[in-house]
Amino acid sequence: MKKKKTIVKFLLKFFITYAVLVLAYNFYLDKTQQRGDVFSCSPITQTVAYHTQKLANLFGYEATVYQHEGELSMKFFLGDHYSFRLIEGCNSVSIIILFLAFIIAFSGSIPATILFGIVGGLVIYVMNLIRLVVISVLTKEYPQYDDFLHDLLFPAIIYGTVLLLWIIWVNRFSYLKKPKREKKS
Repeated sequence: MKKKKTIVKFLLKFFITYAVLVLAYNFYLDKTQQRGDVFSCSPITQTVAYHTQKLANLFGYEATVYQHEGELSMKFFLGDHYSFRLIEGCNSVSIIILFLAFIIAFSGSIPATILFGIVGGLVIYVMNLIRLVVISVLTKEYPQYDDFLHDLLFPAIIYGTVLLLWIIWVNRFSYLKKPKREKKS
C-alpha cells in the first residue's frame, strides 16, 4: 500500500508541477512573442540565439543571428552558411521544465531541490548552447548528415544529459535514495 501511495504522490507532484510550469511558460510566450506584419521571438529564444552566436565566436567561428522575417524563429549563420533556425522548442526551456518537474516530484530538501534545480537548469542550458554550436559546424561541414545530427544524435545528447542529472538527483539528493548501510565491525 505504501508503494502505491508513493507512486500516486510522485505522479501528482510531477503532473501538477509540469502543468503549472508549462502554463506559466505559455503565458510568457503569449505576452512576449509577436506575430503578424513583424515577427519577434520571445526574449528567451533571442537570448539563446545570441549566446549561441557568442559561443561560436569564442570558438573562432564567425556567427551571426537574425530574427526570421516570416516566422517565430532566429536564423543562425556560420559565415555566409545558413545553419539552422532556432525556434522556441530549441531554447531548452521545455527540457528544463521537464527536468524541474521530475526533481520536484522526487523531492529532496527544499534547499537541495532549489540548488540542484538551478545548477541542473544551467547545465542543460549550457549543454544546449554547445549542442547548437556543434550542430551548426557539423551540418556546414557534413550536410549529408543533417537529418541524423538534428533528429537523432543531438536529441540523444541533450536528453542523455537530463537523464544523467535525474540519476544523480535520485541517488544523491532525493528522499527516495537508499540509506547507506553501516559497516559491520
